[in-house]
Amino acid sequence: MDRLGSRIVLAWGWRRAALAFLAGALLVLAQAPYDFFAVGFVSFPILVWLLDGATSEAGSGRLARLRPSFAVGWWFGFGYFIAGLWWIGNALLVEADSFAWALPLAVVALPAVLAIYYGLAAVLARLFWSESIGRIAMLAFAFALAEWLRGQLFTGFPWNAIGYAAMPVPTLMQSSVLVSMVGMNALTVFVFAMPAIALSRRGRSLGLALAALLIAAHVGFGLFRLSQADFGPNTLAVRLVQPSILQSEKWDREARDRIFGTYLEMSAAAPAEGKSPPSVIIWPETAVPFILNDRPDALSTLGDLLADGQTLLAGAVRSEAAPGGPTRYYNSMTQIGDAGQIVDAIDKVHLVPFGEYLPFSGLLYRFGISKIVALPEDFSSAQTRPGITLPGGLSAVAFICYEIIFDEIVRKDAVGKDILINLTNDAWFGDTPGPRQHFRQAQLRAVETGLPLVRAANSGISGVVDGFGRIIDAYTVNGVGTLDVAVPTGKGTILRLWDPVWAGWIVLGILAVGGFLGNFRARKRH
Repeated sequence: MDRLGSRIVLAWGWRRAALAFLAGALLVLAQAPYDFFAVGFVSFPILVWLLDGATSEAGSGRLARLRPSFAVGWWFGFGYFIAGLWWIGNALLVEADSFAWALPLAVVALPAVLAIYYGLAAVLARLFWSESIGRIAMLAFAFALAEWLRGQLFTGFPWNAIGYAAMPVPTLMQSSVLVSMVGMNALTVFVFAMPAIALSRRGRSLGLALAALLIAAHVGFGLFRLSQADFGPNTLAVRLVQPSILQSEKWDREARDRIFGTYLEMSAAAPAEGKSPPSVIIWPETAVPFILNDRPDALSTLGDLLADGQTLLAGAVRSEAAPGGPTRYYNSMTQIGDAGQIVDAIDKVHLVPFGEYLPFSGLLYRFGISKIVALPEDFSSAQTRPGITLPGGLSAVAFICYEIIFDEIVRKDAVGKDILINLTNDAWFGDTPGPRQHFRQAQLRAVETGLPLVRAANSGISGVVDGFGRIIDAYTVNGVGTLDVAVPTGKGTILRLWDPVWAGWIVLGILAVGGFLGNFRARKRH
């Protein structure tokens, strides 16, 4: 270990960049669908050792002294994001004639931009570097801060946050209710990076003991919380419809009636053996292939489909004519009653840049650049996310597509609700890691809120997760069929003694103080 670490510390030139890139790319194996979390104990020690050797020539200016650290962090992030997000390019191949030119932007440029966060995290950590466990604490603080900023700035994109690598199964997901994703990101880096202190004389025993204690607490709390898991007997009969409609067909005018007929046929099927008739039928995001208000015949057909007391929740594009202005379009979940009337709708709040709207559209349209979703106008975003009432008086809150990955938004909007609903259409990304990563992040939102999650996806993964992150039933990617599930409606015992977000920031504060003290002592010794 000492010899390997020393060789990595002394690596230079292109070898340093290659090592950082490979360490970052390797870390993706800790995320869904691979869930090989042990690679974190390889990737982060390599990063620490590379930062140990990130020095500049004597007499260099301040910026020049920071450049080697930034380069190490950036190459690490570039490897991580290019290996973890390559599947985004699949969305551009659905209409390759129009969007294939943008493939390098999605597959290379986006990871390159996201890697800047990790580059800045490496710089921040290196500013307070030391030879002891303090540098591990500062690295954990810096990376957790970078992950939080990644979820906030420029509309945010916290996909595959590092903390998910430590939560591959429900037992290991429960700690998030104590320290939120903020704390989990920090503690994950802290523990994963700890083998790097094998080269340190100071703090080696303390560091290994802390890592062992955190791992034991992480596993122990998960086992204890799941042993107390009890939702009670009350359930809601739900049917999820997953037709796996090809993305290339969804907006084909000639295929619209056929697609609508597929949803009707699957929704009308008899319940599976031993299952109750559904009280709620759920279709995925943009399932309805036309504007419902423009097709009163479709609403009438839906009224004939639904039995007395049944409710349909369907992903649909909703139009709203503005007086004296252009028509606005919303990506919505529409609630339709048994008489074929639109009862309610929840519009998407957090839109996807370049997918549902075009930033700087006035400028980019001049260059022939358009958004991926083919509508005459950009989608409009809702200002609020109201709840909807389901049979039995239950209150549900819906998150459309990737809104479910924003943990702070979900936690805030889920207050006072009984069920989380996620409608999505991951057919854009085919049979790649993307849909599986999306499902994993949705799974964590159920744990954090203590509420069951009902998820309808056009091509998967559709399923129901209880408030402890346990999958009750699910359809795999590209599966076709209906899923009849009894959703537990009681709220899980959260066992929360404090606000998890504040607890997460307290964890960051402790790590920052530890890193600062390590650096201070090192300077004092010198």
